[in-house]
Amino acid sequence: MEFTTKVFISTVFLAVLASQNSKGEPLVPILCIFGDSVADTGNNNGLYTLIKANFPPYGRDFVTHQPTGRFSNGKTAIDFTAENLGFSAYPASYLSRAARGKNLLIGANFASAGCGYNERTAALYRAIPISQQLAYYKDYQSKVVKMVGNDRAKGMFSGGIHILSAGSSDYLQNYYINPVLYRQYTTDQYSDILMTSFSNFVQTLYGLGVRRIGVTSLPPMGCLPAAITLFGGGTNQCVERLNKDALSFNSKLNGVAQSLQTKLADLKLVVFDIYQPLLDMITHPLENGFFEARKACCGTGTIETSLLCNERSVGTCSNATQYVFWDGFHPSEAANNALAGALLAQGYPLIG
Repeated sequence: MEFTTKVFISTVFLAVLASQNSKGEPLVPILCIFGDSVADTGNNNGLYTLIKANFPPYGRDFVTHQPTGRFSNGKTAIDFTAENLGFSAYPASYLSRAARGKNLLIGANFASAGCGYNERTAALYRAIPISQQLAYYKDYQSKVVKMVGNDRAKGMFSGGIHILSAGSSDYLQNYYINPVLYRQYTTDQYSDILMTSFSNFVQTLYGLGVRRIGVTSLPPMGCLPAAITLFGGGTNQCVERLNKDALSFNSKLNGVAQSLQTKLADLKLVVFDIYQPLLDMITHPLENGFFEARKACCGTGTIETSLLCNERSVGTCSNATQYVFWDGFHPSEAANNALAGALLAQGYPLIG
């Protein structure tokens, strides 16, 4: 799609949004989130896992200036997406105290840092696997039905947007560092296993009455600060073999998504490309309003994330808006904002 076309569609999207906001209504009835640390807003806080972000300096630039469990200095791309859709509040983390009563009528967040398409990825880190996230969603549906009745609930489930962000942990926190798995499967074979999980996820949601689903592609994994440090062989450049694996995965993801749309009547399924927008920020930081794209803000920009990114991390920057990455794996709030903006045009088919 040409750049001018994207800008036009985004402009139309924002015009529609402005019209809806004047009525105080979001563009869709609910927003539900599944996946990993990119989308987790606090579900891991109470889990017996080391992969958490409920302590400073995480959240230092959030609206409350307090850590929430988001793997960011502030808002995630999902938070900005909720705002772009016209929601006045963010869907609550399903395991939090806020996920009750009327708060559930705008949706819920089921994501858990450390999970992936592969169930074993979540098991390694005691995260909530995709299968359990779907079980929680069924429980969520029953609560909504009790509050608003079956007919209205069906409209909310079919008209609401459901977003899945997963895959990076399957590679960076499992496949690439697991010698048994790495020897057992080629990258092509492994991605096929992940595709089966993705397909099952979509079909399960479809069977529960969901009709609008968005899934994020893999990012340029080889350009993440931690990936360069761990797999770059001492260089300071993006690890091309990892990026090649991401592109191959994304190509398969698009193919499976197209097949599912053909198979499942009235399903709207969009693959959000985050690979190219993030790569543009990394390779051309100054043109995109950033100063630093190799080092992360928290710590030294090597492998700091979760417990390694803390108040005593040496070298943590004072102004995260200049950095593409907040920690070794996750974008800064500024980069998340840019990513969410880049996805506006891509998500337009889920609105109509």
